[in-house]
Amino acid sequence: MFFFDMDGVLIDSNGIWKRVDREFLARRGLSYTHAYYEGVAHVPLPLAAKFTKEFCRLPDSCESIVAEWMELAQDSYARVSVKPGVRAYLKQCKSEGRRMAVVTSSVPEHCHMALGNLDLEKYFERVTFAQELGMDKRRPDVWLAAARAAGVRPEDCTVFDDSLAACQGARAARMRVVGVYDTFFAQNEAEMRSYCDVYIRSVEELLWAPERKKRT
Repeated sequence: MFFFDMDGVLIDSNGIWKRVDREFLARRGLSYTHAYYEGVAHVPLPLAAKFTKEFCRLPDSCESIVAEWMELAQDSYARVSVKPGVRAYLKQCKSEGRRMAVVTSSVPEHCHMALGNLDLEKYFERVTFAQELGMDKRRPDVWLAAARAAGVRPEDCTVFDDSLAACQGARAARMRVVGVYDTFFAQNEAEMRSYCDVYIRSVEELLWAPERKKRT
């Protein structure tokens, strides 16, 4: 079973949340720092809001923080683009009979909008939303829940993700991990290369190297 992250792996959307975070913090006279980014990257919105409220010592409720983020993101996911090689690789996997699903920290509304507009939903059996589970992908629980929903053993799953923390969560769930480069997590590339079973700069590499494709 192949589990794909959405933001930064299937679609080029990580920049949306960087823009949203910068604007949200700027409205409060706060700076966007690496420590803040580490706390909210690839974390479901309710948990990210809780972190933001505590980290920034804000009087805002978590609900109002999420509402403001949604307003700032607006219809950005309707205009997002698919990442290079993704469409061809999904088609290739489908033709080989591979089972595929999405595991994402994204908001369900945004996920369905992006995958639907880009005509990618047809490749996936299901979508597991970390937000609906009340967890984040740094924990193995999310990945184990995705495996249970698909009726497969964790050991028989391969995860494609651009976040080191998410890859660590998947590995803790006894899954194989393929690290995927995205500029949003560029500073983690060296560690990702040493940690992941396979590391790629682009999904296009999986089309160019059949021997690597088979190993994943």
